[in-house]
Amino acid sequence: MTYLWASYKIMIMSAIENVKCLIIGSGPAGYTAAIYAARANMNPVLYQGTQPGGQLTTTNEVENFPGYVDGVTGPEMMVQLQQQAQRFGTDVRDGWVTKVDFSGPVHKVWVNDTKEIHCQTVIISTGASAKYLGLPSEQHYLQLGGGVSACAVCDGFFYRNQEVVIVGAGDSACEEAHYLSKMCKKVTMLVRSEQFRASKIMEARVRKTENIEIIMHTDTVEVLGDGQVVTGVKAHNKTSGETFDIPATGFFVAIGHTPNTALFKEYIALDETGYIKNVPGSSKTNVTGVFVAGDAADHVYRQAITAAGTGCMAALDAERYLATLE
Repeated sequence: MTYLWASYKIMIMSAIENVKCLIIGSGPAGYTAAIYAARANMNPVLYQGTQPGGQLTTTNEVENFPGYVDGVTGPEMMVQLQQQAQRFGTDVRDGWVTKVDFSGPVHKVWVNDTKEIHCQTVIISTGASAKYLGLPSEQHYLQLGGGVSACAVCDGFFYRNQEVVIVGAGDSACEEAHYLSKMCKKVTMLVRSEQFRASKIMEARVRKTENIEIIMHTDTVEVLGDGQVVTGVKAHNKTSGETFDIPATGFFVAIGHTPNTALFKEYIALDETGYIKNVPGSSKTNVTGVFVAGDAADHVYRQAITAAGTGCMAALDAERYLATLE
């Protein structure tokens, strides 16, 4: 009986995998961290998560990432980054992390509720998810890449000299509306409540911009189109009761993002909106040996290039940390 119990304990212990560097999440941040970690002989293991490749897989064209002279589609770019990471030895795996325990010197992570991994370092690159209105028509054109976007800086260029609609009432919405006004013929801004949530200075900026039309207390009823691309927006004014169509080739949603960080909140310090707090000038979190990269900590820039940069930082910080353990 003692022998059987000892054998069972050994079997359980052998099922636990030990890794130097575990990267949670893919996308530009995760794959760049993997490239740097692999080249530093850290033998990184990367779990792609529920959306392999991250938000960029829903982006039809990427023209602002250095090195792609003629642009590239988001999915194509993510495939290339994954292949580059694998070229240097990154173990890229399907699956997602469902539980963590960062309470002790060994960082414990569970994948798909079953596999247990003990990690010397962990890089969190789980990103953030854009909030959408949830309309079937909105999701239809979002999936097609036919005119729905949650990033004006990323996609505004494709709508130059055209008419677009943007939904939102906060500082980010005002900033994106103002950005779009510089290249679009007209920007119609739909504010769902009776007042802006933005700061007074940001509200004043959009109100003073000639080609921005602001319609208050108005909901989006439907994103109109021909089945392939957006042609307009059906809106309902809650004050007048009027339902009307707005011609537009682009529909931008700027109602916020949700960082994918709830899994870590018991151990990792988060700000009031759920973004991971990093030590300024580094990728370090409040837990030694755990680092963050990309949109899980960045609520300001949210660009592929900045995510990639912080992925590099996280791998370098993790490498330096491992050096202190030797």
